[in-house]
Amino acid sequence: MEIRLAQTEDVPAIMHLVKKVVPLMRATGNFQWGDDYPNPEVFEKDIAIGQLWVAELDGKIGGVSAITTDQDPEYADAGWDITEEAIVTHRLAVDPDLQGKGIAKALMQQAEIVANNRGIKILRVDTNTENKATNALFPKLGYDFSGEISLAKRPGLRFFCYQKLL
Repeated sequence: MEIRLAQTEDVPAIMHLVKKVVPLMRATGNFQWGDDYPNPEVFEKDIAIGQLWVAELDGKIGGVSAITTDQDPEYADAGWDITEEAIVTHRLAVDPDLQGKGIAKALMQQAEIVANNRGIKILRVDTNTENKATNALFPKLGYDFSGEISLAKRPGLRFFCYQKLL
């Protein structure tokens, strides 16, 4: 498996992955993503500023995540000081056909590498309360539960926040 920065030509494959993931999310009651988000423009913006990473297996994109410093204002509701610089993982997804191969773990480890390279000691992530996979994964990777919030950009949904200190 190779973890690398995404390129513009990866967007169609990333969107194909998203289109496979969204129905499975919905089937489990997780409505974090839909037809409107994430979209090609979001991924293209991530690529343009060098914050979108992909996991490639045998020449195929098996996972994606944005490794950013973008903190939603609502993170303060989890007790976080959002003026502190943190590496925040957004838009984490794994191809359903490739689950169980450590792709999400590898992408989350890439967030740690980015943090270490930038001298940032805080890692943060949020996930829908109904996302059983990520709610199981994050504590296994050393993330501590910080609280539950709502996000203005996804009305009606609740999110769990996790943090890891390096």
